[in-house]
Amino acid sequence: MAGLSERMVALGSARSEIREAFAFAQARAAEVGPENVDDFSIGNPSVPAPESVGQTITRLVAEMDPVQLHGYTPAQGDPGVRQALADELNARYGTAYDKDCFYLTVGAAAALCCALSAMGCPGDEFITFAPYFPEYKVFVESAGGRLVAVPSNIEDFQIDFAALDAALNPSTKAVIINSPNNPTGVVYSEATIRRLGQVLAEKSKEYGHTIYLISDEPYREIVYGAEPLPWVPSYYANTLVCYSYSKSLSLPGQRIGYVLVPRTVEDFDLAYAAIAGAGRALGYVCAPNLFQQVAARCAGQTADISIYHRNRDLLLDSLREMGYTCAQPDGAFYLFPRALEPDARAFCLRARKYDLILVPGDSFGCPGHVRISYCVPTEQIQRALPKFKKLAEEYGL
Repeated sequence: MAGLSERMVALGSARSEIREAFAFAQARAAEVGPENVDDFSIGNPSVPAPESVGQTITRLVAEMDPVQLHGYTPAQGDPGVRQALADELNARYGTAYDKDCFYLTVGAAAALCCALSAMGCPGDEFITFAPYFPEYKVFVESAGGRLVAVPSNIEDFQIDFAALDAALNPSTKAVIINSPNNPTGVVYSEATIRRLGQVLAEKSKEYGHTIYLISDEPYREIVYGAEPLPWVPSYYANTLVCYSYSKSLSLPGQRIGYVLVPRTVEDFDLAYAAIAGAGRALGYVCAPNLFQQVAARCAGQTADISIYHRNRDLLLDSLREMGYTCAQPDGAFYLFPRALEPDARAFCLRARKYDLILVPGDSFGCPGHVRISYCVPTEQIQRALPKFKKLAEEYGL
């Protein structure tokens, strides 16, 4: 193969099911008009960034020295930016983080890759809970580890602790969680997080080495329930947090995020050094400076999440009335209903007859379900509901 990596050729040649569905929707829209295609494939926020983001960019460009604004920062990010992010979390959660707990990255994907590469050694296993974001497998294997997917409770997609106990073993290096979850929209309860922390503490002691918890949190601010989202490091000391402003501030194309390493993590100095080393090895140094500055000044703000809440209620209530079965999503902007036949891919292909673009749950590790991304204009959902109804009627609902 001309000296090329077979694995990388395979990764580059095989488009993810999410991207395949998105590409199909774009091609179909070019044929019949975008107003006739209802694309629920990709988690690309339709709600604009808050006005403060544009105002901040304008002010930064006008007031900051352009050499400084567009120049390099230290590899781990501008010190003032990192301290501002620490201050915002400290005010929100009553913590005591400082700038040296943060490593700024090109979005949550880079944050995850840094965290996984920092701790991944040959033979290590990383546990996550199905359904899960498909790229976890790529990231883990690229770090030299093996992803172990543990099925969740199918009714509510909370952690199945009996299944987790069966999967944990001395080779387990870390557990990856994602709450609010992509693709289900489910939020882990405080009881779930507390119990998970207890289990990992007990197993770390039993095995004689730390089992880390990696909390992947790009949807942290997009929650609809009355109960506050549990701050995971408060329940388990050896937690690394991977975050992105892509969803909260509607800035997916600007790729800005971070890894947070709390000082409660065992051998903190070494752990942070490993994150920095991974960033160096992967080339994830000096995240985009302009959006470092924007993040520092807009941290804690959000786009208009009420639109997603309205979309969820409209779509979830309507689908349930039609006979679809779906777990309650209390965050993010996804539904994960059961397909109306065992083969979710076949179901999604049938939906395309109506120019209704969905993503099968197979690549998320949960066959028999489909992901519906409702971060779309509300008018699109209203237009698509009759299509969902016709599709259900084909199955006798």
